[in-house]
Amino acid sequence: MIKTILLSFVCAASLSLPVKTYASAMASPDSSKTAIVPPVRKDTVNIWIPTMVTGLNLSQIAFSNWTQGGSNSLAWTANANLGYDYKGTTWGLVNHLQASYGRTKLGGQNSILTDNNLMLTNVLTYDIGWPTNPFFSNTIITAITTGYSYSQTPAIAVADFFDPGYVTQSLGLSYSELKNFSTRLGIAAQEVFANRFRTFVKSPTIPNTVQGGIQSVSQGEFTIADNILVTSGLTLFSRFNSLDVWDVRWDNLIVAKVNSFINVNFTYDLVYMKDQSLRTQMKEGLQVGIVYTMF
Repeated sequence: MIKTILLSFVCAASLSLPVKTYASAMASPDSSKTAIVPPVRKDTVNIWIPTMVTGLNLSQIAFSNWTQGGSNSLAWTANANLGYDYKGTTWGLVNHLQASYGRTKLGGQNSILTDNNLMLTNVLTYDIGWPTNPFFSNTIITAITTGYSYSQTPAIAVADFFDPGYVTQSLGLSYSELKNFSTRLGIAAQEVFANRFRTFVKSPTIPNTVQGGIQSVSQGEFTIADNILVTSGLTLFSRFNSLDVWDVRWDNLIVAKVNSFINVNFTYDLVYMKDQSLRTQMKEGLQVGIVYTMF
């Protein structure tokens, strides 16, 4: 006898050094998108625009007297994509919070962490009537809770909320004249905070650092079918004292909307940060799940 309840199919592969947990903690903002949100009308100004999209992906299988082998399993991932933006005649403000958390349990083993991300982005722009406009941005990246490395037994804790935490401020010019593409380039300051977990900071003896540099952020969004949306984001950061070395974060998402509450998501994230690892980190995921758009 076999009992199977399948609310979603989750397939995820990750290649990251030094550990998978770090790549998850540095996941892209786009990787938590779970719905196609209609664009805001261009003629609406001086208004606040709230958005809230939540999703739950669940996969479960149970065996009883099954002679062909197998193991009970339960995997789930919850995510939220929140926004509260202001669109004015000259000023614009984007406030975006993305969070995702997931666990997997196989047989009688303890459950393990599979997703653990939190990212807050604020971008303030001023329209001066040029193709490029000045902006100021602030980005905060951290794990939600304690993250573990499962490369050894027993698993060891490697991250926690704001330990380490990454904060980046940038001031420069942005370009968003094209309908489906925007980019910004500016002078930036990157702050790294760590307490107990210093494995992935540049200098474990000096965990809290501030480094100046140059940051570039580009974002594209394309509708390739009535129900399929493709987004891609590329973030580059280089420090003034080593302009030949660039941190790279490339985030890609394909969302296929099956109906009003079911989406199919494919994500591919690539991260290269020399301070954490000399090897490129990659994360890929395929999810089918229930999505709820509140507004």
